[in-house]
Amino acid sequence: MAKRSTITDLARVSGVSVATVDRVLNNRLPVREETARRVYEAATDIGYHAAGLIKQRMRQDLPEYRLGFLLLRGNDVFYGDFARELELAVSQSQRFRGVATIDFAASLAPDEIAGQMRRLAAKSRAIAVVGPDHPTLTAVVEALKARGQPVFSLLSDFAAGIREGYVGLDNRKVGRTAAWMIAKAAKKPGKVALFVGSHRFHGHELREIGFRSYFREHAPDFTVMETLVNLEANQVTHDAMLDLLARHPDLAGCYVAGGGMEGAVAALRAAKPANMPAVVCNEINAESRAALADNILTMVISTPLAALCRELVALMAHAIESGAANAPGQTFLPFDIYVPENI
Repeated sequence: MAKRSTITDLARVSGVSVATVDRVLNNRLPVREETARRVYEAATDIGYHAAGLIKQRMRQDLPEYRLGFLLLRGNDVFYGDFARELELAVSQSQRFRGVATIDFAASLAPDEIAGQMRRLAAKSRAIAVVGPDHPTLTAVVEALKARGQPVFSLLSDFAAGIREGYVGLDNRKVGRTAAWMIAKAAKKPGKVALFVGSHRFHGHELREIGFRSYFREHAPDFTVMETLVNLEANQVTHDAMLDLLARHPDLAGCYVAGGGMEGAVAALRAAKPANMPAVVCNEINAESRAALADNILTMVISTPLAALCRELVALMAHAIESGAANAPGQTFLPFDIYVPENI
């Protein structure tokens, strides 16, 4: 049986005196944050029985912030994963003790989202929202900013110049990357379909711009068809995909720029087209992994949720502590790419 680590062992591994470890454990006299953290990390490394107590002592003097998050579609796997990563990032923050309040938008109607934003802001120091770029939401952000409450846009930007910041992917690059893959992977030039969730999603608009610009610049022998709006609904995407396959036997590729991936995959599995188009979708999960393995999907572009949530939470805390930024900015996270050979 392994010997239980002692306070002497902890002092030796962390490079401090036993008296310093005692002060950290019992919260006696001030101890520098850097020293306390070194003791905590050493305690974790050697399995010291009071590592949890040290962590608690380190956090008890931190400020407490309640952060609010408004996501879409609570029954969606991606947003469920997003919510869990947000809760984890808030709970593990080293600069504050936090409470995460996470709501899900019941619809894409701007008035309803605006109402949820106001209710969330009433019980939060700062909020972050996934939403469309609409004047109704801009007005809410403006009112909250006047009250000193920072608002961040997530995944798709809105209220640019007023909101505190945008955190997400560089959506124009995402669109160009999807187009690059379809142009390279398609068996021959032909028609290309593009789905967006809504013309009000700034992120989807940028993906469309990037997507079309790539084909104009590098693959003009492909024909990008009129953009289809799927409301990020699986059934709408499913039915539209079946219709595309039936009416366009020369369909060379398809990009689902927002949600609805599961509907597209189900339609492709059901139709079993003789000439499978090159298909790009977003977000890696069990469904998209299986579709990649079965060569239904050609590539999946995925958001690094853990890194995004840590960055977002740090920016929200900074905004609370330092006040509004003079120049609201954009924080781009590098996106992940999955193909059948690296899942």
